[in-house]
Amino acid sequence: MAGHSHWAGIKHKKGRADKQRSKIFSKFSKEITVAAKLGSKDPHKNPRLRSAIQAARIANIPKENIERAISRSGANKNLNYNSLMYEGFGPEKIAVIIEALTDNKNRTASNIRTIFQKFGGNLGESGATSHQFKQVGVIRVDKKKISDNDILELVINSGADDCKSEGQSHEVIIKKDNFYKVKLKIEKRIKEFISSGIEWKPINKISLDKEKTKIVLNFLETLDEDDDVQHVYANLEIGDNFTEEISA
Repeated sequence: MAGHSHWAGIKHKKGRADKQRSKIFSKFSKEITVAAKLGSKDPHKNPRLRSAIQAARIANIPKENIERAISRSGANKNLNYNSLMYEGFGPEKIAVIIEALTDNKNRTASNIRTIFQKFGGNLGESGATSHQFKQVGVIRVDKKKISDNDILELVINSGADDCKSEGQSHEVIIKKDNFYKVKLKIEKRIKEFISSGIEWKPINKISLDKEKTKIVLNFLETLDEDDDVQHVYANLEIGDNFTEEISA
Protein backbone atom coordinates (compact mmCIF):
# COMPACT_ATOMS: atom_id res chain seq x y z
CA MET A 1 0.00 0.00 0.00
CA ALA A 2 2.92 2.15 -0.41
CA GLY A 3 1.06 2.65 -3.65
CA HIS A 4 1.06 6.33 -2.71
CA SER A 5 4.65 6.84 -3.70
CA HIS A 6 6.41 7.23 -7.01
CA TRP A 7 8.57 4.14 -6.55
CA ALA A 8 5.54 2.01 -5.70
CA GLY A 9 4.04 3.02 -9.03
CA ILE A 10 7.11 1.59 -10.71
CA LYS A 11 6.62 -1.67 -8.82
CA HIS A 12 3.11 -1.98 -10.25
CA LYS A 13 4.35 -1.25 -13.76
CA LYS A 14 6.89 -4.03 -13.39
CA GLY A 15 3.97 -6.40 -12.97
CA ARG A 16 4.75 -7.46 -9.42
CA ALA A 17 1.36 -6.30 -8.16
CA ASP A 18 -0.39 -9.30 -9.70
CA LYS A 19 1.88 -11.69 -7.82
CA GLN A 20 1.14 -9.87 -4.57
CA ARG A 21 -2.62 -9.60 -5.06
CA SER A 22 -3.54 -11.64 -1.97
CA LYS A 23 -1.24 -9.49 0.17
CA ILE A 24 -2.73 -6.32 -1.29
CA PHE A 25 -6.22 -7.61 -0.44
CA SER A 26 -5.05 -8.39 3.09
CA LYS A 27 -3.57 -4.93 3.67
CA PHE A 28 -6.67 -3.11 2.46
CA SER A 29 -8.92 -5.41 4.49
CA LYS A 30 -6.87 -4.79 7.62
CA GLU A 31 -7.10 -1.00 7.21
CA ILE A 32 -10.87 -1.20 6.64
CA THR A 33 -11.32 -3.40 9.73
CA VAL A 34 -9.28 -1.04 11.92
CA ALA A 35 -11.07 2.06 10.60
CA ALA A 36 -14.48 0.47 11.25
CA LYS A 37 -13.42 -0.70 14.70
CA LEU A 38 -12.23 2.78 15.74
CA GLY A 39 -15.28 4.65 14.45
CA SER A 40 -18.65 4.29 12.79
CA LYS A 41 -19.24 1.43 10.36
CA ASP A 42 -21.00 3.97 8.14
CA PRO A 43 -18.36 5.40 5.74
CA HIS A 44 -20.36 8.64 5.46
CA LYS A 45 -19.77 9.22 9.17
CA ASN A 46 -16.23 7.83 9.29
CA PRO A 47 -13.71 9.67 7.04
CA ARG A 48 -10.94 7.12 7.63
CA LEU A 49 -13.22 4.24 6.67
CA ARG A 50 -14.46 6.11 3.61
CA SER A 51 -10.89 6.70 2.43
CA ALA A 52 -9.99 3.04 3.01
CA ILE A 53 -13.01 1.84 1.03
CA GLN A 54 -12.29 4.25 -1.81
CA ALA A 55 -8.70 3.02 -2.02
CA ALA A 56 -9.84 -0.61 -1.93
CA ARG A 57 -12.23 -0.02 -4.80
CA ILE A 58 -9.50 1.60 -6.89
CA ALA A 59 -7.40 -1.54 -6.24
CA ASN A 60 -10.33 -3.66 -7.50
CA ILE A 61 -10.99 -5.27 -4.13
CA PRO A 62 -14.35 -7.12 -4.47
CA LYS A 63 -17.35 -5.61 -2.69
CA GLU A 64 -17.83 -8.75 -0.61
CA ASN A 65 -14.24 -8.50 0.70
CA ILE A 66 -14.89 -4.91 1.78
CA GLU A 67 -18.15 -5.84 3.52
CA ARG A 68 -16.45 -8.80 5.23
CA ALA A 69 -13.68 -6.56 6.53
CA ILE A 70 -16.22 -4.13 8.01
CA SER A 71 -18.14 -6.99 9.64
CA ARG A 72 -14.92 -8.40 11.11
CA SER A 73 -14.46 -5.21 13.16
CA GLY A 74 -17.42 -6.12 15.34
CA ALA A 75 -17.30 -9.91 15.13
CA ASN A 76 -14.02 -10.42 16.95
CA LYS A 77 -13.78 -8.19 20.02
CA ASN A 78 -10.36 -9.63 20.89
CA LEU A 79 -8.85 -8.70 17.53
CA ASN A 80 -6.75 -5.63 18.11
CA TYR A 81 -4.28 -4.11 15.69
CA ASN A 82 -1.65 -1.65 16.87
CA SER A 83 -0.68 1.27 14.66
CA LEU A 84 3.11 1.53 14.71
CA MET A 85 5.67 3.74 12.99
CA TYR A 86 9.29 2.80 12.34
CA GLU A 87 12.09 5.07 11.17
CA GLY A 88 15.46 4.23 9.74
CA PHE A 89 18.05 4.55 7.01
CA GLY A 90 18.14 2.14 4.10
CA PRO A 91 20.93 1.52 1.59
CA GLU A 92 22.71 4.71 0.46
CA LYS A 93 21.43 6.41 3.64
CA ILE A 94 17.94 6.83 2.20
CA ALA A 95 15.59 8.06 4.95
CA VAL A 96 12.58 5.79 5.46
CA ILE A 97 9.33 5.91 7.42
CA ILE A 98 7.23 2.76 7.76
CA GLU A 99 3.64 2.62 8.99
CA ALA A 100 2.38 -0.77 10.18
CA LEU A 101 -0.77 -2.37 11.56
CA THR A 102 -0.02 -5.45 13.61
CA ASP A 103 -1.42 -7.83 16.22
CA ASN A 104 2.13 -8.83 17.23
CA LYS A 105 4.59 -5.99 17.84
CA ASN A 106 7.58 -8.29 18.40
CA ARG A 107 7.05 -10.11 15.10
CA THR A 108 6.73 -6.89 13.14
CA ALA A 109 9.76 -5.23 14.69
CA SER A 110 11.87 -8.35 14.12
CA ASN A 111 10.81 -8.65 10.47
CA ILE A 112 11.47 -4.99 9.69
CA ARG A 113 14.84 -5.01 11.50
CA THR A 114 15.88 -8.10 9.52
CA ILE A 115 15.05 -6.40 6.20
CA PHE A 116 17.08 -3.31 7.13
CA GLN A 117 20.05 -5.48 8.11
CA LYS A 118 19.81 -7.54 4.92
CA PHE A 119 20.21 -4.42 2.80
CA GLY A 120 22.88 -2.80 4.96
CA GLY A 121 20.53 -0.27 6.53
CA ASN A 122 19.77 0.64 10.13
CA LEU A 123 16.46 0.77 11.94
CA GLY A 124 16.56 3.90 14.09
CA GLU A 125 14.88 5.34 17.15
CA SER A 126 11.75 7.48 17.09
CA GLY A 127 12.59 10.81 15.43
CA ALA A 128 15.56 9.41 13.49
CA THR A 129 14.15 10.35 10.09
CA SER A 130 10.72 11.96 10.59
CA HIS A 131 12.29 15.43 10.77
CA GLN A 132 13.19 14.97 7.10
CA PHE A 133 9.51 14.63 6.16
CA LYS A 134 6.31 16.62 6.62
CA GLN A 135 2.90 15.06 7.18
CA VAL A 136 0.25 16.30 4.77
CA GLY A 137 -3.00 15.21 3.19
CA VAL A 138 -2.63 14.01 -0.40
CA ILE A 139 -5.32 13.32 -3.00
CA ARG A 140 -4.35 11.89 -6.38
CA VAL A 141 -6.77 12.24 -9.28
CA ASP A 142 -6.58 10.72 -12.75
CA LYS A 143 -6.08 13.48 -15.32
CA LYS A 144 -8.92 11.98 -17.35
CA LYS A 145 -11.30 13.01 -14.56
CA ILE A 146 -10.55 16.73 -14.66
CA SER A 147 -8.45 19.22 -16.68
CA ASP A 148 -5.40 21.09 -15.41
CA ASN A 149 -7.30 24.39 -15.26
CA ASP A 150 -10.32 22.92 -13.52
CA ILE A 151 -8.26 21.14 -10.85
CA LEU A 152 -6.41 24.37 -10.07
CA GLU A 153 -9.71 26.22 -9.67
CA LEU A 154 -11.00 23.42 -7.44
CA VAL A 155 -7.86 23.54 -5.29
CA ILE A 156 -8.28 27.28 -4.73
CA ASN A 157 -12.01 27.07 -3.96
CA SER A 158 -11.74 24.06 -1.66
CA GLY A 159 -8.96 25.42 0.54
CA ALA A 160 -6.25 22.98 -0.57
CA ASP A 161 -2.67 24.24 -0.49
CA ASP A 162 -1.09 23.10 -3.75
CA CYS A 163 -1.52 20.96 -6.84
CA LYS A 164 1.09 19.28 -9.02
CA SER A 165 0.06 17.85 -12.37
CA GLU A 166 2.62 15.31 -13.57
CA GLY A 167 2.42 12.16 -15.63
CA GLN A 168 -1.12 10.76 -15.67
CA SER A 169 -2.36 12.33 -12.44
CA HIS A 170 -2.96 15.47 -10.40
CA GLU A 171 -1.58 15.52 -6.87
CA VAL A 172 -3.46 17.79 -4.48
CA ILE A 173 -1.66 18.77 -1.26
CA ILE A 174 -3.67 19.70 1.85
CA LYS A 175 -2.69 20.64 5.40
CA LYS A 176 -3.08 17.63 7.66
CA ASP A 177 -5.57 19.32 10.00
CA ASN A 178 -7.79 20.40 7.09
CA PHE A 179 -7.59 17.18 5.10
CA TYR A 180 -11.01 15.62 5.66
CA LYS A 181 -12.85 18.96 5.46
CA VAL A 182 -11.19 19.83 2.13
CA LYS A 183 -11.61 16.29 0.83
CA LEU A 184 -15.38 16.52 1.33
CA LYS A 185 -15.46 19.63 -0.84
CA ILE A 186 -13.38 17.99 -3.57
CA GLU A 187 -15.58 14.87 -3.49
CA LYS A 188 -18.55 16.99 -4.54
CA ARG A 189 -16.78 17.59 -7.86
CA ILE A 190 -14.75 14.36 -8.23
CA LYS A 191 -16.27 11.07 -7.11
CA GLU A 192 -13.27 8.79 -7.60
CA PHE A 193 -9.63 9.24 -6.57
CA ILE A 194 -6.54 7.22 -7.38
CA SER A 195 -5.66 7.54 -3.70
CA SER A 196 -6.27 9.79 -0.72
CA GLY A 197 -4.87 9.94 2.78
CA ILE A 198 -2.35 11.42 5.20
CA GLU A 199 1.20 10.85 3.95
CA TRP A 200 4.79 11.61 4.91
CA LYS A 201 6.28 13.75 2.13
CA PRO A 202 10.08 14.19 2.06
CA ILE A 203 11.24 17.78 2.47
CA ASN A 204 14.25 17.11 0.23
CA LYS A 205 14.91 14.12 -2.02
CA ILE A 206 18.14 12.26 -2.77
CA SER A 207 19.11 11.36 -6.34
CA LEU A 208 21.19 8.23 -7.00
CA ASP A 209 22.60 6.60 -10.11
CA LYS A 210 20.63 3.83 -11.83
CA GLU A 211 22.24 0.84 -10.12
CA LYS A 212 22.01 2.31 -6.62
CA THR A 213 18.40 3.34 -7.25
CA LYS A 214 17.53 -0.26 -8.20
CA ILE A 215 19.04 -1.51 -4.94
CA VAL A 216 17.01 0.99 -2.91
CA LEU A 217 13.84 0.13 -4.82
CA ASN A 218 14.38 -3.55 -4.04
CA PHE A 219 14.76 -2.68 -0.37
CA LEU A 220 11.58 -0.56 -0.34
CA GLU A 221 9.59 -3.24 -2.16
CA THR A 222 10.78 -5.91 0.30
CA LEU A 223 9.52 -3.77 3.17
CA ASP A 224 6.21 -3.20 1.41
CA GLU A 225 5.71 -6.93 0.90
CA ASP A 226 5.71 -7.61 4.64
CA ASP A 227 2.16 -8.47 5.74
CA ASP A 228 2.17 -5.99 8.64
CA VAL A 229 3.48 -3.02 6.66
CA GLN A 230 0.79 -0.66 5.38
CA HIS A 231 2.81 2.25 3.97
CA VAL A 232 6.46 2.97 3.19
CA TYR A 233 7.79 6.47 2.54
CA ALA A 234 11.32 7.37 1.42
CA ASN A 235 13.23 10.46 0.31
CA LEU A 236 14.40 8.81 -2.93
CA GLU A 237 14.21 10.88 -6.12
CA ILE A 238 13.25 8.97 -9.24
CA GLY A 239 13.41 10.68 -12.63
CA ASP A 240 10.87 10.03 -15.39
CA ASN A 241 13.56 8.57 -17.65
CA PHE A 242 14.41 5.98 -15.03
CA THR A 243 10.72 5.15 -14.58
CA GLU A 244 10.27 4.52 -18.29
CA GLU A 245 13.44 2.44 -18.56
CA ILE A 246 12.77 -0.07 -15.78
CA SER A 247 9.05 -0.37 -16.45
CA ALA A 248 9.47 -1.05 -20.16
